[in-house]
This record gives sequence, C-alpha cells and structure tokens, in this order.
Amino acid sequence: MQVIETLAEGLKREIKVVIPAKDMQDKMNERLADVKDKVRINGFRPGKVPAAHLKKVYGKSIMADLVNEIVREQPAAILSSRGEKSATQPEIAMTEDKDEADKILAAEQDFEFTLSYEVLPPIELKSVKGIKVTREVIDISDDEVNEQVLKVAESARAYETKTGKAANGDRITMDYVGKVDGEAFEGGTDQGAELVLGSGRFIPGFEDQLVGVKAGNEKTITVTFPADYPAKNLAGKEATFDVTVKEVAAPADVEINDELASKLGIESADRLKEIVRGQIESQYGSLTRQKLKRQILDQLDEMYKFETPNSLVDAEYNGIWSQVNNDLAQSGKTFEDEDTTEEKAREEYKVLAERRVRLGLVLSEIGEKAGVEVSEDEMQRAIYEQLRQYPGQEKQILEFFRSQPGAAASIRAPIFEEKVIDHLLTEIDVTDKKVTKEELLAEEEGEAKAETKKAAPKKKVAAKAEAADSGEGEEAAPKKKAAPKKKAADESAE
Repeated sequence: MQVIETLAEGLKREIKVVIPAKDMQDKMNERLADVKDKVRINGFRPGKVPAAHLKKVYGKSIMADLVNEIVREQPAAILSSRGEKSATQPEIAMTEDKDEADKILAAEQDFEFTLSYEVLPPIELKSVKGIKVTREVIDISDDEVNEQVLKVAESARAYETKTGKAANGDRITMDYVGKVDGEAFEGGTDQGAELVLGSGRFIPGFEDQLVGVKAGNEKTITVTFPADYPAKNLAGKEATFDVTVKEVAAPADVEINDELASKLGIESADRLKEIVRGQIESQYGSLTRQKLKRQILDQLDEMYKFETPNSLVDAEYNGIWSQVNNDLAQSGKTFEDEDTTEEKAREEYKVLAERRVRLGLVLSEIGEKAGVEVSEDEMQRAIYEQLRQYPGQEKQILEFFRSQPGAAASIRAPIFEEKVIDHLLTEIDVTDKKVTKEELLAEEEGEAKAETKKAAPKKKVAAKAEAADSGEGEEAAPKKKAAPKKKAADESAE
C-alpha cells in the first residue's frame, strides 16, 4: 500500500492511498480459499468448487467487502502512523466512474482513494502558575433566607371561599373563552383556571377588569395582546374573553411553621430553612463559578494563539448561528432591533466560534496531560438528569444515546471541561473576596455587558450565546396554554 501526501497547507492535509491490484487479488484469493469449504453450490461437492467458479460467483461481493473494510479501517491507521489527529472525520473520495469501479472489483486496476482532513494543531502547554483569579463569596443572611421561605410559604398559601367581591390578592376560579374578531382562537379556552388577582400572570388589563366580580358573574373582558407576545398570530391584536366566575377565595394568613413544612413534604420548619439556604448557596455558588471560569478562560485566551481547524470553527459557528436565528424568530426581532446588522453579527459570532474552539482544544490538552477522565458513573448521572427533564420519553432518549455516538460525546464534553476547570483551580492563584449580594449581581451584569460588546452583538441574542462560553446555561421552559398569559417566561415561574 502506497501512502502519498498530496497536500500539506496549514492544517489541511490530503493523502492519496494506492493499493496495487495484485495485493487486492491476493486478499480476494485468501477470502475465496477461506469460503471454499463452507459454500454449497449445486453441481459441486463441498470443497471441490473450482477457484475460477468461486471467483465468478463471489469475487465481486468479496472485493466490495474488502474495499469497505479498507476505507473503514485504514484512515485511522494511516493517521496514527503519521502521528496526526484529525479534527473531524476524514473525507474519503473514490472514483465515481462505473467502468473503473468494475475493474477495481475485478482486481484489474489498482484501488485508489483520497483522504482529506484537517489536523489538530500541536499545542505546547504553558505554565498556569501566572494565572490569578478572584473568587467572590457571599455570606447569606438569615433575613434573605426568611424572605425566600416566605415566598415558598406564599406559593403554598391556602385560600378560603368568600361571598363578597373579588379584590387584589384574592384567587378567582373561572372558565373563559378567548376570541379575536369574534372567533375563538387556539389555546384561548380554559375551564377551572385559577388566577390570583394582582399576580401579573395574565396580560395587562385582564386582571384589573376582574376586580369586583363575584362568584356566578359572567363578564366579557377586552384586552390587547402585547406586540412582543410569543404567539405571532395574537401579537398586538385586540381580543375579548368571555369569563364565567366559578369561585372567589380570599388568601389565608401565611405562617411559617412545622404544619407548612409538612404540607410541602418536609419534616420541620427548621429543615425547610436549611433547604432554602442550600438552594440560595447553590445559586450564588453557580454565579461565582461562572465568573471564576470566565476569568480563567479569558487568561487562557490571551496565552494561546494558534490556527484553529476550519471544520471545527464552522461547526461551532453554525450551532451559534442557528441558536441566534431561532431566538430572533421566537422574539419577532431583527438584527437591527439588536443594534447590529446581519453581516456584523456573522463576523462577531465567527470570532466567538474561533475562541470557543481554541479554548476547547487547550482545555482538552490540559485535561489529557493531567489525566482527567469522565467516569461511567458521572455519565450515568448526567444521562439520568436528561431523562428527568423529559418524563415519558425515557426510552426514546436512551435509544438516542445508544444509537448516536455524538450524543454521548455531547454529554461527556461539558463534564470533562468542568473537571479540567477544577484541576486548574488547584494549580492557579485563587484569592477569595467577600462581596455583598448586590456587588455579586452588579459585577456579573457589568462583565456580561463587556463580554457581549467584545465578542458578539448586543442585547439578549448575544447574551444567550455568550452564556455558553462562560458556562452559563438557559433552558427553555415548556410552554403552557397561550391565551391571556403574558409570556412563556412568566409561565415558567408559576
């Protein structure tokens, strides 16, 4: 087998592989000899079929199998022998001429194919001893814990039926039918819907018009959907809702005690406070971690400057661009609304994609040299978390992970990256700094704006893309019934 390099330009490589027809013929003869005693052909005793007849019957299929094995197995072996790692799966090109293909299968012509790929750039790791980061930590006050516990208590507040008029803070149980231009619209009808007046859950004007109603009242409410309402067929349109009030209930007093905790499935009020404190610590810890990670990534970005494989950058860019366009479509906005142009946005997101790929390669090299590994237990826990997010679809998701190697890699990659960050935190200079809640949040907002301005278009669209670069994540809440509710984001907080 001849391996000839035909292109070495930057990270691009092209390799021509030639396997002489005689070698292919020899391999085919070995296969024919192997099947000689196994096949059954009418008119011949087992093991007595002439070689020429075996070749006539099985030659082409055996050669086709040989060709498939070679193009499946040889690329990895060739790259290994050259000491190279391909950034993506090498592209394989073979003749498309039918006559030439027939000659190859008949072992009358050399078998040739071409490998095209980009190599991963060699990365010479630098000392991280000079990296200095500040870890902002916050003391959580009892007042903040009590404030959050009170919100939990209010969400579990009991209501008692009343005979008087509904006031703000009262809960109304109602049936309603929404109409636009006199026609009921999809998602605009509900029965037994509960709404706390003054909660702001429904679109502006809806709740105000229900103040003063009593159980048994029927009322037609007229409202206008916000211009940015997620359902485009309703955005900006006037609608009426025929409402039938089933019940008006007044809120009972909220008491934080063991009885409340019991209703929430918790053994005591003290344990409830412990759980809430832990949740607050986790939220602030996540924010601290994001800021810490961003500091590390920014300094690594300054330390390493090398050519990145276009194939990886293009794949990363396409993912970002798809997300950006989906976000714009869902919000009904344009690039002009985001204070930029499509051309400028493309350029800036390409920069972001290159940064992500370069940092990904650096972190991968650091992790490999440090012996960082993702255990099967960690993978199983991550997959389980995926399953929890999609109840009822567990079998389909598990089948997806089994059948798609890339799916498992998408789960392993962020775990690996976080473990590399953990490793770096043991190697670099980390200084803890006490900050207030306001300082932590305010500084985060400032950093996010600076990062957005540096690497991507402004406002919401860029912020979502940059979030992934710093370890932040947004998970879309599933939408509920449309109708009078404000927005999907509001619904997720119900």
